[in-house]
Amino acid sequence: MTTMPTWRYSIGMFGLAIPINTIRVSTLLFYVDILGLDVRAYGTVMAVYAVLDAIDNPILGHLSDRTRSRWGRRRPWLVIGAVVLTAGLVGFFSAPDTLDGVALVAWFAFFAILCEAADSMYAANYNALLPELFPEEHQRAGANSLRQGFQLLAFAIALAATPVLTTSVFGTEDSPEGFRTTAILYAAIAVAALLFMALNVREDPTRATEDHAGFLTGAGVILRNPHFWLVGIATACYLVPLAFVLAGIQLYVKYSLGLPVAYSLWLIGSSIVIAAAGLPVWTAVVRRRGAPFAWRVAFVFLAAGFVPFYFATSLATAMAGLAVVAVGWSGLLATNDLIQARVLDDDVRRHGQHREGLFLSAFGFFSRITGATAGIGLGSLGFLFGYYSGDDPGPDPGMAFRVAVSVYPFVVAVIGVILSMVIRVPEAGVEVPSLTSEDRPAARPVT
Repeated sequence: MTTMPTWRYSIGMFGLAIPINTIRVSTLLFYVDILGLDVRAYGTVMAVYAVLDAIDNPILGHLSDRTRSRWGRRRPWLVIGAVVLTAGLVGFFSAPDTLDGVALVAWFAFFAILCEAADSMYAANYNALLPELFPEEHQRAGANSLRQGFQLLAFAIALAATPVLTTSVFGTEDSPEGFRTTAILYAAIAVAALLFMALNVREDPTRATEDHAGFLTGAGVILRNPHFWLVGIATACYLVPLAFVLAGIQLYVKYSLGLPVAYSLWLIGSSIVIAAAGLPVWTAVVRRRGAPFAWRVAFVFLAAGFVPFYFATSLATAMAGLAVVAVGWSGLLATNDLIQARVLDDDVRRHGQHREGLFLSAFGFFSRITGATAGIGLGSLGFLFGYYSGDDPGPDPGMAFRVAVSVYPFVVAVIGVILSMVIRVPEAGVEVPSLTSEDRPAARPVT
């Protein structure tokens, strides 16, 4: 099998995490609080975003599995996705100051959906390479740990540095100029990392010789797999809480703690350091006790941390609560992709097809509904607390964002704890040899 250095593969996560997490963490502050977009419009767009994301993810994964070119199955999609994603990042934060009302909603919706589609395109192909390039669980654990380390480095840049760059270095707390300059800087960094990985990837050529079943047949097999649903919902229960925190942290600092937005650097930065430091520890636990055990323990830490975070009244106490969340976050970064890979291995053993793109993109549905879930939850702040925008914050925006970044995430994380305890995760196993159309059992039609 063609091999690829682990670090070269992993750096693709660095480039992918910068633009998408900059968008996730800064949308509320940029569009709602500064430009005056109604939070209800924000929630509606994010719901549409999730529907489109749910549709395009498996389609893009299936197309990738079936692509035949002299550049490989994944590389053409990776290159196109990298260019469109980084260009969309610049456009997203370049909304003219004169836009308002429907025009502002349209600009926001267009670039949010464009970035979503490009992120799906790149991620579907990038994630499909993990089980292909690293077939054994101990290899995957090392590669996944390194790529999650790169993701955390990107978090440090995109999330922790963004408030400082946008409000202190390139702009002010109440102006959009800093976001525009920061977006250009991040786009240049991200596209370099994304293309470096894409242009150097070396795929397994034997995978391209397989005859794949049609989209509906393959999708039907996946949808009938109970592990797909159980592990997928558990994945959402890990990512939705983080989506709430990322979307609301800057306004939590502003309204709930009564501090400058730039102080969110300390909350995000300390969490990233803790999560990064925990990755080798969690990887060692995986190698000693197995991925399922570490996965379940990590869920417990994630849920527990939101309790002290709710009661925090200062930057120090907020950092302490979020530190426990970060321990769980680190464990789930180290294990969740390994749990999904076990489900994929089980599918290969049962059906004799390598459909990494379709299967992992179908899992991507659960990860990508996180934005919509957070959007709906944040949209409820208007009904519950009277917060609609920076121009109309209601009587108690502090409590609104305290609930948004601690109560909502806690409830979802507890569901994840319960699911992780009851799921019987498939065994990790060596993949079956690639099958040709002559010796593969006929695929069952979807009824």
